[in-house]
Amino acid sequence: MSLYSYRAVDDHGKTRKGLQDAANEVDLELRLKRGGLDLIDAKIDRGNFSIGRKKVKRPELITFFFNLEQLTSAGVPLLESLADLRDTMNDPGFREVIANLVESIEGGKKLSQAMALHPDAFDKIFVSLTHAGEESGRLPEVFGHITESLKWQDEMASHTKTIMIYPAFVGTIVVAITFFLMIYLVPQLVGFIKGMGQEIPVQTRILLATSGFFVDYWYLLIALPIILPIAAKLVINSSPEMQLRFDKLKLDLWVTGPILRKIILARFANTFAIMYGSGITILECIAIARDVVNNRAVAKTLADVTLEIESGKNLTQSFKNTGMFPALVIRMLKVGEATGSLDKALLNVSYFYDRDVKDSIKKVQVMIEPSMTLILGALLGWVMLSVLSPIYDLIGKVQF
Repeated sequence: MSLYSYRAVDDHGKTRKGLQDAANEVDLELRLKRGGLDLIDAKIDRGNFSIGRKKVKRPELITFFFNLEQLTSAGVPLLESLADLRDTMNDPGFREVIANLVESIEGGKKLSQAMALHPDAFDKIFVSLTHAGEESGRLPEVFGHITESLKWQDEMASHTKTIMIYPAFVGTIVVAITFFLMIYLVPQLVGFIKGMGQEIPVQTRILLATSGFFVDYWYLLIALPIILPIAAKLVINSSPEMQLRFDKLKLDLWVTGPILRKIILARFANTFAIMYGSGITILECIAIARDVVNNRAVAKTLADVTLEIESGKNLTQSFKNTGMFPALVIRMLKVGEATGSLDKALLNVSYFYDRDVKDSIKKVQVMIEPSMTLILGALLGWVMLSVLSPIYDLIGKVQF
């Protein structure tokens, strides 16, 4: 198939532009016709990849699955629901993906099979959950689970951005002030300090040397924050072993490490609970959850859990033997196994860690402002002390 860029007219006479996969122009015209569009002209688009490879934003997916849940719960046939969404979604690329879903289903495929053809729009979790819903006849319920999971992921992503953006913003201000002091203000005072004819104190000499370094090598100081992350990324990506060590290090970092660990555990528990509650087997839940945690150290631990279960151990013991999961997770797994409500137990784990993450982020935010104030105060105090020390020495030597 080729990717075509087309212009077409809808039922209201409005011109529409978009991209569509098709075998040829005749096939393109038929596909657009099924979508209520009349082709005007088209050409092969060589500047883009296939539409199915375009990453769909999370808000679009939330809208998609929420509307599917509402429509199918009301008894609207799946094909009719998808056709309605195809015509109402805002993202043109996602509309084309939905149009392809309709065509695949009309061609005899199940929805889960059609979704699997668009991995950048629908990941393994969505496909597996949809397949489980098809097999159990609980598609509306599954769509509801997916919607709630996406909303939760969106909220967690927002928390993660919050903890990263605010410190970065405040840190940038501190760095900017430091550059201003060292490159502009202190050099203006050098002549005044040296003109006193006094022996320059140690702290003043250190300040002048630091300022001189900033003036002479400012370009290196600006380039280092760019070069070092690139170099670190190259080293980390040089081997799977380095990637594993780096992911372990992220979990052990002071302040951010415990928060990241809680985010990963909350994501794992939430995903596992939704999949297990939809009828997916434990081993398959763990296998899919490994792709969700986005940390090789945790993924390796989950692989070890799978081996333990396959060797005959129960779920709780397998998780406990890894030493990675805290007592709360182990306790909830044990209760879930004993009561037959593993999904509810894991949703409780997700709730507790979600709440802990929010509390931790608030505490970090509260700590950042006074910490940065102290750093700025210490910096300005050092500059003032270094400048005023020679003046005080000179005044002390004056004979009255």
